Amino acid sequence: MIEFTLDRKSGTATYAQIVQQVEHALRAGLLTYGDQLPTAREVVARLAINPNTVLRAYRELEQRGLVEARPGLGTFVRRSLARPHNPRLEAGLLAWVSEARAAGLGPDDMRSLLESALTGHLRQADTA
Repeated sequence: MIEFTLDRKSGTATYAQIVQQVEHALRAGLLTYGDQLPTAREVVARLAINPNTVLRAYRELEQRGLVEARPGLGTFVRRSLARPHNPRLEAGLLAWVSEARAAGLGPDDMRSLLESALTGHLRQADTA
């Protein structure tokens, strides 16, 4: 079962962080069809947040067709976002992370660089 964490300094809304973590877990294959998400009560107790925040995140996930609420039972994964693994790409990415660390980059620096590269690549694809 997924355990949510919050970065209160990120500037990202709490409900959005929960949605992002579920999507990430679905992409990584950590959550699969039929898996149950923690109850809102469990998330509230663990993270000390408002129950409406959890319910908002779960509603958003349900609207995206990723989960379904079953009254009296909980919230369950409806579909996965996982893609087949590409060992060559994964090895290249791990090598890039190692090189970035050796160059003194931290996780936030790497994320920014990756986001810039993705944005630039998407712009190039749009103009091609």
